[in-house]
Amino acid sequence: MKRIDFLKLMGAGAASLPVLQAEGSLLTQDPRPVNKPISIATWRFGEKTTAKAIAMMEQGASALDATEAAVKLCEADPNERSVGMGGRPDRDGVVTLDACCMDHMGNIGSVAAVEDIVHVSSLARAVMEQTPHVMLVGEGARAFAIEMGFPLENLLVEASIKDWESWKAENQYQPIVNVENHDTIGQLSMDANGHLAGMCTTSGMAYKMRGRVGDSPIIGAGLYVDGDVGAATATGHGEEVIRVVGSYRVVSEMERGHSPQVACEKAVKKIHQLFVKRGADLKHTQIGFIAMDVQGRVGGYSLQKGFQYAVHSSNGSTLIDAPYLLS
Repeated sequence: MKRIDFLKLMGAGAASLPVLQAEGSLLTQDPRPVNKPISIATWRFGEKTTAKAIAMMEQGASALDATEAAVKLCEADPNERSVGMGGRPDRDGVVTLDACCMDHMGNIGSVAAVEDIVHVSSLARAVMEQTPHVMLVGEGARAFAIEMGFPLENLLVEASIKDWESWKAENQYQPIVNVENHDTIGQLSMDANGHLAGMCTTSGMAYKMRGRVGDSPIIGAGLYVDGDVGAATATGHGEEVIRVVGSYRVVSEMERGHSPQVACEKAVKKIHQLFVKRGADLKHTQIGFIAMDVQGRVGGYSLQKGFQYAVHSSNGSTLIDAPYLLS
């Protein structure tokens, strides 16, 4: 979708969805009231998760409660091969999951390289609320999950095993980004009180090295929430998002006065600049950001074609083909 068509689409939905500003413009106070609650999530599976969040927030749930319940839908679905149950394994055939959460008060929790636990989003929240720490990893995170009553489950499904065996047979020990043109689910919500919260959960890059952790569980990279400014989350090649502290960068751009749309564009363009500077190959790399500000306006942008995100408010929903940098 060309940028002008994207802006026209969002403008046409002004009665139900927040308005995006043209690139280069500064944040100005929108005279219309924020259409709360509102939720935004990466990729097509965000349609069902944002619907879940809205239904809960319309009944009075907090942004954090609603977002947690929403992303758990993906984690529990074995057909979603990049999140939770059925996630693609590492190159040794082991599924490890990462997740983080953050609320409008700056409370954070994170887990990484976790085996045998489906709902790592809830585990990240437990780290936030039940420990003095902000991040647990590997065996320590798994042990804490058992202590907190999380059931142990085999995360491998038959389809993942077959794909892994086919990948091994080719002797191609190279991780794959966006195997099915989707991966991490990152979701941001604003509840009826105007409070923001976000969660990010993933099985990480398919066939990664054992122990590899991407951006998803890293606060500031895969997710960042500032209750006075806005929130952002990322998807795609985690190493590149970490390199620019991507989600914090997006929120920082909003704090400087840019709209969510422009802020996402700026973060992607910075990643691209570093690729060019290093002479790195962009062919198999995808990066996408989504963002929401405290006025309830949203934006999304990606490095390459194919990134989609869902936006849902009490007045309607839409799945958006995000504008992108490289043709």
